[in-house]
Amino acid sequence: MTKEEKYSLAKWAVNHALKNGAQNAKVNIYDSQNSSVKVRAEKIDKLEQSTQSGLSISLYVDKKYSAHSTNRLNNKNELKRFIENAIEGTKFLAEDEFRTLPEPHLYFKGNEKDLSTFDNGFLSLNPQEKVNAVFNIEKEVLGKDDRIISVTASYYDGMSSSVMVTSNGFEGDRANTYYSLNASVSVKGDDARPESYWTESAIFNDQLKKEGIGEIALKRALKKIGQTKIESDKMTMIVENRLASRSLSPLISALNGSAIQQKNSFLVDELGNKIGSDKLTLIDDPFIISGRGSRLFDGEGLALKKRTIFEKGVLKSYYIDTYYGKKLKMDPTSGSTTNLVMTPGKRTMEEMIATLDRGILITGFNGGNTNGTTGDYSYGIDGFLIEKGKIVKPVSEMNITGNMKQLWMNLTEVGNDVYKNSSWRMPSLMFKDIDFSGI
Repeated sequence: MTKEEKYSLAKWAVNHALKNGAQNAKVNIYDSQNSSVKVRAEKIDKLEQSTQSGLSISLYVDKKYSAHSTNRLNNKNELKRFIENAIEGTKFLAEDEFRTLPEPHLYFKGNEKDLSTFDNGFLSLNPQEKVNAVFNIEKEVLGKDDRIISVTASYYDGMSSSVMVTSNGFEGDRANTYYSLNASVSVKGDDARPESYWTESAIFNDQLKKEGIGEIALKRALKKIGQTKIESDKMTMIVENRLASRSLSPLISALNGSAIQQKNSFLVDELGNKIGSDKLTLIDDPFIISGRGSRLFDGEGLALKKRTIFEKGVLKSYYIDTYYGKKLKMDPTSGSTTNLVMTPGKRTMEEMIATLDRGILITGFNGGNTNGTTGDYSYGIDGFLIEKGKIVKPVSEMNITGNMKQLWMNLTEVGNDVYKNSSWRMPSLMFKDIDFSGI
């Protein structure tokens, strides 16, 4: 279905809903395609491809709300019955005065900017190229060390496109592609089987790094041989850049409108307050060219803006959608993140390590959670002990515990090594006085 055909069908569906008892409606028509290849022991272990398309409709009927979806798009008579039945079913629901479409003046108005998030060559990519790329990654590892137990290499790609139309004036469309390659390696240890992985990703196939992925995964796995617990202590912690988003995630979750309204957030009533150190400056930037999270409007059609979330530790903005904005009597900002960009520092992770008398570099999190209401956390970790500026041995089966507010107050340095394989563009982070539990 072309973009024009999607728009035509979406407008028809909205109008049909209005003619049959809905006061307002929002329609999304979408399609997606993705494929994956996995190889192990020099054989294809998995080869998958899927294509999906569908229509979703949100209905606002007599102060009542419901959402429905179908993948049967080719028969308008079926779609008519689907919409009509959905409207009748909505009438049996409880009223919710806060469920409305956004105010029209908040919608994205169509000032098109090319954010370069779609690879036009996606559909013409030769499947054999995908298979060859995965086998090449495996070949980088096989036979390189007698301690290798297993090697798994994987390829993933995907494309999605959608149009959205609402009854109160919004029309918009977007399209995205992605590609990724991954290697996972396990090796013989003393009493364990250490393993590690490495991933590269891109929006455009010709920008996807296809070499060295297996070699990096192997080196990381070999470095973990001899992992052990060490004695419990309060030490400095450095979190590797590709894992820094795991540290940030509980903070972002606590900014969500639903958590704020339900008092299930440790950041309730904290707007304008300092909850982190001066090193914590975080920008939500939807307009980065070829950014993993770049887009012009959110799932409601709200026009997105570049905004400061934290400035030198001070909380500047929540993530509020229309529904929770009405409940909280706050202006909506958008209920989801785009590209989160932490202002980087001046030193590399290696240079930060060199400054420590004693600490731990975190290279893996193994389970754990954060209490959304209190901010108390406990996580299992893997990593390396640092002494006198040097990595001296691998550690594992240890835990870190504390409180999220205190953790971010203890942020002492931010690296210059921003991780760009994610929509959360995070550098390595250094925190002081972290409680490590081991022996």
